[in-house]
Amino acid sequence: MTPHSTEETTSNPFTGLCRDCTTRVESPNADSKPTRCPSCKSPRLLFHPELFDLGITHIDCDAFFAAIEKRDNPELEDKPVIIGGGQRGVVSTACYIARIRGVKSAMPMFKALKLCPDAVVIKPQMEKYAEAGYQIRDLMKELTPLVQPISIDEAFLDLRGTEKLHGLTPAETILNLVRNIRKTVGITVSVGLSHNKFLAKLSSDLDKPNGFTVIGQSETLDRLAPMPVEKIWGVGQAMQKKLSANGVKTIGHLQNLEEAFLLKQYGNVGQHLFRLSRGLDDRIVSPEREAKSISSETTFDKDIADADSLSKTLWRLSEKVSLRCKKASKGGKTVVLKLKTGNFKSLTRNRTLPVSTCMAERIFSAGNEMLNAELQNNPITAYRLIGIGVTGLVEAEFADMPDLVSTDKRNLQAELAMDKIRIKFGQETIGKGRSLDRRNK
Repeated sequence: MTPHSTEETTSNPFTGLCRDCTTRVESPNADSKPTRCPSCKSPRLLFHPELFDLGITHIDCDAFFAAIEKRDNPELEDKPVIIGGGQRGVVSTACYIARIRGVKSAMPMFKALKLCPDAVVIKPQMEKYAEAGYQIRDLMKELTPLVQPISIDEAFLDLRGTEKLHGLTPAETILNLVRNIRKTVGITVSVGLSHNKFLAKLSSDLDKPNGFTVIGQSETLDRLAPMPVEKIWGVGQAMQKKLSANGVKTIGHLQNLEEAFLLKQYGNVGQHLFRLSRGLDDRIVSPEREAKSISSETTFDKDIADADSLSKTLWRLSEKVSLRCKKASKGGKTVVLKLKTGNFKSLTRNRTLPVSTCMAERIFSAGNEMLNAELQNNPITAYRLIGIGVTGLVEAEFADMPDLVSTDKRNLQAELAMDKIRIKFGQETIGKGRSLDRRNK
């Protein structure tokens, strides 16, 4: 495709793009837009008067976990797929076929299966999903250094100023990225394009799956006005009730209220509501966003009170946390143990270490001591969930400093040696006794 200058494009506000082949489609006016691409005959044409002037993008993978499973098993393509635990677990992700039946993320599995009894339930395979997520992120970073991941399956990009680098406007660059993700990763994504982060993320949710929505500056107030207040980032159920009690149900209602009134009614949140209801958001796309913690947890099919079984599960989770820390080049100062009883009571225990760590042995040791103390205090309690994680993250070079006692040094050296073997021959090739016991069951 021959690049066009920005000046040439913006002189005709009725120029559009084909979403399938990225051909530019010319239209003399707003009332005579073509319905198909002159090049590939696709009906998926994208028109917007500010299409070539906007550069803040939010990309969200469509039903990510389920999409990866369908990619790897074509027999699942036309079937409802739910990613999650067993009968006692919750839904992590549901494909769009299952969503039509009413299945939602975080829904208890037993409710999801009542709504969709023919669903194919697959336990999450986080390593596989992470690999695809990082593959997509690498494709993004080839376009701009200003990539801000929000989670494994979504990110902001700031493509302003990249026109000379790519010979394309941000909208064309993003369409090429969408096609590249489909070709190399095998899944679809939905795109929001606007003039700030709030509106870009909002846009990406408006047309899913495989959507591309644009909100321009001149239309911001009108596009936001009819939307419910929960579309504003940070407005949950509690705030919805407060707003509804004052007759505020749409963003347009907020637009009619003065900032001073909102501040008086809702404190600092009032300013947040005032600005976002008007589409005002000056946050930058920052690639420096850091995770505050690294953790792993599991929900049992049956409640467990046995100390040995809980300890073995805790070791397996500690290994996962350690691996994630090492991949992220991070260490944690505080170990956090999470438990949930059979009657859904949540317990959290923390222990701060002398030095930050990314080593499974040290994470497990601290977590297991907290677990044993809890079991001694409540010997007959059974648990439906156990998890462990680290917070207070630092760069790996500042973790596991060489001022440890001799026993810790030997454990550290042994674990690092096992890591090298795993990297070369695979994760399951070597492990400590407690891991091998579990694998052989």
